[in-house]
Amino acid sequence: MLQVDLLQQSIIYLLAAIIMVPLSRRLGFGSILGYLAAGIIIGPFGAKLVHDPEHILHFAELGVVFLLFVVGLELQPSRLWVLRRMVFGLGSAQVLLSTVFIAAIAWSLGSGGKPALIIGLILALSSTAFVLQMLAEKKELTSAHGRAAFSILLFQDLAAIPLIAILPMLGAGAAGGVSAGQLGIMALTILGLIFVGRYLLRPVLQIAASSKIPEIFTATALLVVIGAALIMQFAGMSMVLGAFIAGMLLADSEYRHQLEGDIAPFKGLLLGLFFIAVGMTVNLGLLLESPLRILVMVTLLMAAKTAALVPLARYFGICDKRSAWSLAAAMSQGGEFAFVLFAIATREALLPSGLIDELILVVALSMLITPFAYMAAEYFGKRSEAGVEPEYDDMDDPHNDIVIAGFGRVGQIVGRLLRMVDRSFTALEIDSSQVDVVRRYGNIVHYGDASRLDVLRAAGVEHASVFVLAIDDIEASVQTAELVGRHFPHVKIVARARNRRHAHKLMDLGIQNVFRETFLSSVALTKGVFAELGISEQDADIVTRSFVDRDERLLIEQLAFHQSEEKLQQSARDTAAELDQLLRNDAPKQASD
Repeated sequence: MLQVDLLQQSIIYLLAAIIMVPLSRRLGFGSILGYLAAGIIIGPFGAKLVHDPEHILHFAELGVVFLLFVVGLELQPSRLWVLRRMVFGLGSAQVLLSTVFIAAIAWSLGSGGKPALIIGLILALSSTAFVLQMLAEKKELTSAHGRAAFSILLFQDLAAIPLIAILPMLGAGAAGGVSAGQLGIMALTILGLIFVGRYLLRPVLQIAASSKIPEIFTATALLVVIGAALIMQFAGMSMVLGAFIAGMLLADSEYRHQLEGDIAPFKGLLLGLFFIAVGMTVNLGLLLESPLRILVMVTLLMAAKTAALVPLARYFGICDKRSAWSLAAAMSQGGEFAFVLFAIATREALLPSGLIDELILVVALSMLITPFAYMAAEYFGKRSEAGVEPEYDDMDDPHNDIVIAGFGRVGQIVGRLLRMVDRSFTALEIDSSQVDVVRRYGNIVHYGDASRLDVLRAAGVEHASVFVLAIDDIEASVQTAELVGRHFPHVKIVARARNRRHAHKLMDLGIQNVFRETFLSSVALTKGVFAELGISEQDADIVTRSFVDRDERLLIEQLAFHQSEEKLQQSARDTAAELDQLLRNDAPKQASD
């Protein structure tokens, strides 16, 4: 009967996820909100299809464990040292300031000093799983606010460990709390895990890999993660710390990418289940009983964390106001550790049970609201940027014969080669963070929008003979090309194209020197593959030269009908057949063994 019930619940979870998650993503809200909505719908306060969210929540917390293992894999100890200012500086400041703000609000609403401090400490933590998943879906983990969020969350995960240890010490029934002996056991456990990870994990993984049975290596990876987590739990600490340490110890190993690939499906499924379980804990009855009180508490929580983070983000070097507000919006919710810490608070009678129920609901609702808050921060950030004229650099240096628009990875290589032949140039870049990075390495680049006529005049384009168009954004690139061609027709444009469509748009403007950024590098890479296959350099040159010549001709031929998708497809098929026949007539011979 138990097996039947488990299968029925599994079907309910899967159906809810399959329906709600794609719908949420199609509406632009992301997958996490879909999981939370699915949990609310099927939970005990919704359709009552599942009655025990706590049981599944404890199991689904393995998703957070796997997530922290993958985070550890991405974070070599050397990189942690490099990030020390953001992790231990910004992270500790955020936790401290958020705790002060939230505790002050709790105290002003009638909580005593110790309960207010406990509430502040617990609610100061944000959701690692939620924030990282949301930023990853939006491809913003590498942005300024994405890196800051990662650093803060990493510190919070580390800070949760002493909190789990300290809370029982504050309880009325705790006789002395955690003893010195227990603290010693915790320290020895961490040291033991580091020793095992450093000297024993790699040999074990090597044995699993040498079996050449994929499922054995996957089983070993699961054993490593779950084993490290359980060791920490038996020692009285958080499971996620064990998984994180195990991942960090394997970050430099040759098995890192294989481990990440094997763990990823389990992490994704269990994280989804975790958010469904969180959604099921949303007590809609309590929300209906006291809607104003609950909504005020949610608003105060998110406002307090925002008020703490925005000035800290600016102080620690996230100088872009939009990035600071995006960071604050992303981190404004309560975290998954709140469920663990409030459970300890309940057991130790640190807070009234009714208040804990309300606070758990507040945490869950803050997770639900965060995607909307983040979208609002992004929207108003863009509006504010659009409404304010940027202060571009003054370009009072002598006008140069060459102007480079876009000083990213392509523009910088052009600039370095020009310096080698002692040719000066004026470089323009619209991304202020990129300008800061380039300047730190001693390069001269001006902050300015090359798609504006006044900026082009200030850069002295009318005095130039060559304009290097290396802008990454296709729309901005075409707009700039049109502007230069119209107002400075004597200037020769040498353009970088992202792809064939971009190349055709530039060629439509009469630009003849168009270079697709990945074309020649891909051809050179293929020649390297040919060399490894034993094909002679002469034969490789014949094949690649034939391909390059025909593809360049095709690019020009397709210009006449590049707006027609059907004609482009037919042209590509005809050319592929022609090239295949051409190469068959003069096929290169592989080197004999």
